[in-house]
Amino acid sequence: MTVSNRYDVIIIGTGAGGGTLAYRLAATGKTILVLERGDFLPREKSNWSALDVYQKERYHTDEHWFDRDGNSFRPQTGYWVGGNTKVYGAALLRLRERDFSAVTHQHGISPAWQLSYSEFEPYYTQAEMLYDVHGKRGSDPTEPPATEEYPYPPVSHEPDMQAISDSIRKLGYYPFHLPLGLKLNEQDRTKSPCIRCDTFDGYPCLVGAKADAEVNAIRPAHEQYSNFTLLTNAKVLKLHTSTSGREITAVETDVNGEIYQFTADIVVVACGAINSAVLLLRSANDQHPRGLANRSDQVGRNFMKHITTALVSMHVDVNQASFQKTIAVNDFYWGEPDYPYPMGMVQNTGNVLADMLPAEAPPLMAPIVKLIPKYERHLIAERSVGWWLQTEDLPDSHNRVWVEGNQVHLNYKPNTTEAADRLIHRWTSILKAMDRNAMHVIPFSIYPRNHMPLQAVAHQCGTCRLGSDPQTAVLDLNCRTHDVDNLYVVDGSFFPSNSGVNPTLTIMANALRVGEHLAERLGANR
Repeated sequence: MTVSNRYDVIIIGTGAGGGTLAYRLAATGKTILVLERGDFLPREKSNWSALDVYQKERYHTDEHWFDRDGNSFRPQTGYWVGGNTKVYGAALLRLRERDFSAVTHQHGISPAWQLSYSEFEPYYTQAEMLYDVHGKRGSDPTEPPATEEYPYPPVSHEPDMQAISDSIRKLGYYPFHLPLGLKLNEQDRTKSPCIRCDTFDGYPCLVGAKADAEVNAIRPAHEQYSNFTLLTNAKVLKLHTSTSGREITAVETDVNGEIYQFTADIVVVACGAINSAVLLLRSANDQHPRGLANRSDQVGRNFMKHITTALVSMHVDVNQASFQKTIAVNDFYWGEPDYPYPMGMVQNTGNVLADMLPAEAPPLMAPIVKLIPKYERHLIAERSVGWWLQTEDLPDSHNRVWVEGNQVHLNYKPNTTEAADRLIHRWTSILKAMDRNAMHVIPFSIYPRNHMPLQAVAHQCGTCRLGSDPQTAVLDLNCRTHDVDNLYVVDGSFFPSNSGVNPTLTIMANALRVGEHLAERLGANR
């Protein structure tokens, strides 16, 4: 392999944070090296196979991590160009304005950020444009102020989903169009990459119509700028520092089995909140005996990932909608009259398909579901609507990532379970009360639900939190580590608190914000 060893900037990771930052810096003319431990996700028929994606977990890593009791599990994460955005649901929401302030929960406080919503707002606008976000302002009762409309109109509800939305509204609630990042042209379908298929949520997109970090950031930068170098199958093993410990002097990388030492003026870690913490911890040396940039002992701590529940409502009639992920409800985001604490958000999932049921069924039901013939599972699936409920979890220093030898350990105990349970019960009651004209909802007393297990780490954040005090935070307000002058972290690690919405757009917006800072530091303001 012929490649330079010296660059202006090295970015480790190509997901929502690293991919977006790489795109932002590519135009500066500075030499950029992007290291991705995986390869390009293959375009193949399996991209749209529920059997391969959900039951066989074809696009998840084969590595195993360990829980607090030493039990191994296979994490639901993937190493690809584009990171986990290759299989994300592309729900791109801004944090609410109040999320940046301290918020009281039933059993704790969601701490304030030292940055305000207004400081993020311009970068949210840029991120929505970069990632083709479709949405509509003014219909979400909790939405924060915005200086511009969404760049694209909302994804329309198909008739059966419109009936459900109308039914929810008749009950006095405010469903709104879920903001989605995708390449959809509903005015002229002949020019639309997106075909509104039934395998959008959680699947790789075979036609490249999902606005992920590979399609919207890495590929355009790689194709347009000669100063941009992407290395795949390049796993960073360790970051080396100077004898003072104040600068990164080498990025030790295994590229297809060969070891390279890359150097740069600026090194940016964007491996995802878990693996970024792992890399810093594995880079311990004499100057940083507890792990790189870990004077505060906060690297790996305060891990958050939402309390999430997949819930299915079943109907008498067949749901004819081929693209179902269009509805969201935030009426209970901040609680309700007799419960003045945040409960969380409700979203549609993508279509429920027959081959998804064995993988997504609750643990006690899974063995039974597997015995149901596929044709009968199909009859169930086509009469189902999937819902995704998520509740903010609070930062807790005991919820953490740590490393023992080559083993990654993850300790996580949910801490807002009462609020999550209340959201489940409230949403179930709404489903029961729905207008029977909305596809004739079957009034079950129990709806099939599955609390997402430890290995579901799609919304990971918080392991290198941001703050001005180096005794309590890993990163400063520009996401530079307090302890190492030329080291930054730009994935979800920086979150001081989680909020109740998906973190991805905030990771993207923050990467653009940090990118502006880095361009100034490098003397390249473009």
